[in-house]
Amino acid sequence: MSEENIFLFVPNLIGYARILFAFVAFYFMPTYPLAASSFYLLSGLLDAFDGYAARALNQGTKFGAMLDMLTDRCATMCLLVNLSLLYPSCTILFQLSMTIDVASHWLHLHSSIMKGSESHKSIDLSGNPILRIYYTSRPVLFTMCAGSELFYCMLYLLHFTEGPEVGVGSLGLFRLIFWVSTPVALLKTAISILHLITAASNIAALDLAERSKKK
Repeated sequence: MSEENIFLFVPNLIGYARILFAFVAFYFMPTYPLAASSFYLLSGLLDAFDGYAARALNQGTKFGAMLDMLTDRCATMCLLVNLSLLYPSCTILFQLSMTIDVASHWLHLHSSIMKGSESHKSIDLSGNPILRIYYTSRPVLFTMCAGSELFYCMLYLLHFTEGPEVGVGSLGLFRLIFWVSTPVALLKTAISILHLITAASNIAALDLAERSKKK
């Protein structure tokens, strides 16, 4: 039996496509907002398909989980850097958002590894009920992630245009999506802060357990 090539598993190939689309999005971002946002959202949408492929083909891997998380974090971070250039008065808010996002996922990932989980999405079901729902309900996870990405993407597009008019009052489509996605983005940020606190508590508990063994 020939050795499997983890790097060529279908979910990981989808992951590489996500990275490519993200690079194309950032290339177009300074001058072609519609093309940039389309490629950015396409990259984000494929995030749902790599997970489905991993489960359907039994090709879930630690490398794939890490690739998926890093792509998410780096893509969002690059978009927030661009938003800082477009909205300089809000730079501190974008910096805070990046810090919370990266720090919470990094600490949560390492606390999961320390506890023996194979992925940052494998959590102790006896733990925090909000995180349990967040990670075990695919519709909830998809809604939170999609809503957050739409919020930042619409904020980017609104710098250039309101989008086609919808409804009454000359409301633009991009403005409408922005307001609908705003509470979702705020909720996801709150969940990230909860991630950070919970992960820090878990690591502190492991420290206490190790110190007790040494005494």
